[in-house]
Amino acid sequence: MTEKVWLKHYPDYIKPNLEYDEIPLQQFLTDAAKRTPNKIAIHFMGKDVKYAELHEYALKFANYLKQLGIEKGDRVALMLPNVPQTVICYYGALYAGAIVVMTNPLYTEREIEYQLKDSGAKVIVSLDILYPRIMKVFKNTNLENVIVTSVKDFLPFPKNLLYPMVQKKEYGFKVEVSHSGVSHLLMEIFKTASATPLDIPFDFEEDIALLQYTGGTTGFPKGVMLTHKNLLSNVKMCQDWLIEPSPTDDVILGVLPFFHVYGMTTVLLLTVMQGNKMVLLPKFDPETTLKTIQKQKPTLFPGAPTIYIGLINNPNIENYDLSSIKACISGSASLPAEVQEKFEKLTGGKLVEGYGLTESSPVTHANLVYENIRKKNSIGIPWPDTDSMVIDGDIDHETPVGEIGEIVVKGPQVMKGYWNRPEETAMSLQDGWLRTGDLGYVDEDGFFFVVDRKKDIIIAGGFNIYPREVEEVLYEHPDIVECVAAGVPDPYRGETVKAFIVLREGATVTEKELNKFCRENLAAFKVPRIYEFRKELPKTAVGKILRRTLIEEEKQKQIEA
Repeated sequence: MTEKVWLKHYPDYIKPNLEYDEIPLQQFLTDAAKRTPNKIAIHFMGKDVKYAELHEYALKFANYLKQLGIEKGDRVALMLPNVPQTVICYYGALYAGAIVVMTNPLYTEREIEYQLKDSGAKVIVSLDILYPRIMKVFKNTNLENVIVTSVKDFLPFPKNLLYPMVQKKEYGFKVEVSHSGVSHLLMEIFKTASATPLDIPFDFEEDIALLQYTGGTTGFPKGVMLTHKNLLSNVKMCQDWLIEPSPTDDVILGVLPFFHVYGMTTVLLLTVMQGNKMVLLPKFDPETTLKTIQKQKPTLFPGAPTIYIGLINNPNIENYDLSSIKACISGSASLPAEVQEKFEKLTGGKLVEGYGLTESSPVTHANLVYENIRKKNSIGIPWPDTDSMVIDGDIDHETPVGEIGEIVVKGPQVMKGYWNRPEETAMSLQDGWLRTGDLGYVDEDGFFFVVDRKKDIIIAGGFNIYPREVEEVLYEHPDIVECVAAGVPDPYRGETVKAFIVLREGATVTEKELNKFCRENLAAFKVPRIYEFRKELPKTAVGKILRRTLIEEEKQKQIEA
């Protein structure tokens, strides 16, 4: 759009253009520790870590990395869930001038080996239970050292003493690692390392802070190079968008994993930049999350649709006080309108859908949190300093209002490029615009709508069908908890629509009933021809349903048949 028509919706407290301090991300922690050293930075399972302690731990980790020979630009991988050590090592690696490589703790040996080889990481920090997995691939990578920690290291008494028994019961084994050779214990490092500040040269525009690997839904995962400028600008935008006009002392709930860039920006970075408290949960469990909300009273709760779905369908939700929640931005997948309405009714807070990609640090669009301007199923409007449009093929061919094309974005949060992949970088970044690969449209008010990813379009009998449209209808059915629509091979139509359904516990719904329901709400060619009921759907660690996995399963079934 030549004119940013969406700016007319901006309230007075959100500025279209922001000022960004040209500082490294770790300066957030330095400043917070100086301002409020005795304030709680992290709450984890009953234990508190103050800002002064967090700062000291991070500096000790940084100095130890220097002892191990880590220089500016070297990669340090973190393979951890949401525990205090993740925050410590993230900022510590940045203090040392290293590039952080976030690695999913659920990765298999093959996936770990690929990511470590591709990034060239020299050091990895992991949980003790993951140590055997890493050591199996150690020789096939550039790794020189492994730093090991345990969940119990930051648990309060007596949980720290009981944890080894819990670990053995849950995983079937207990790992003992000694502080010698290429293996190092994080708690031993904290006993001996110096907390002296390091002086590392810094370039705001060019220095990479993070290598964040894409999900790899198409081909091999790619390392997205996010600079200090990219991440700082996006977290500053997040602050302007998410924080109330009259800010209070927020408490931010960290359920989204930090190895996903959305959790990193909206919790790990935003909390420290503001000097707030983050409440960490190492994994999402509905009952534990509800108890934590009632006890810790978080005000901000970034999440994914599956998290909110899991909560609103918990039979005990009415027994918990969730009134502390003021604002939630849902990301990583489309947010069904029914889920939004139910969650807001239960909490009294605001839940809005946002949009972004790993390549944009990640947020580019969102609905306004504190203003009553909403359009059903919209991802909202572009954030400050962010431009967006819908194109038909080429960057120069913008589609008319209301017509479907590819959404492209431009702004200071857009990546530097893909690690060691200049050709793919050139395909994704054109004239400063990031091609998202998502299909959508923009209306006359500047609100954007995603209809689906290019690769997910179902072409049945010559008709284009967007899975999200089918899913939105299915989610309106009172007995459906989760669903996904996908195109599966069909000898007559080329493809046909199949719906994978997870029903509410105790519910009984037939294919015939669902077919009738869909026909009342969808054009006949969009109605699913096949329904499959499942207990659960395959998901990524952040809760994004893996449509592609289901499609591959279907193809395999047909081959075997």
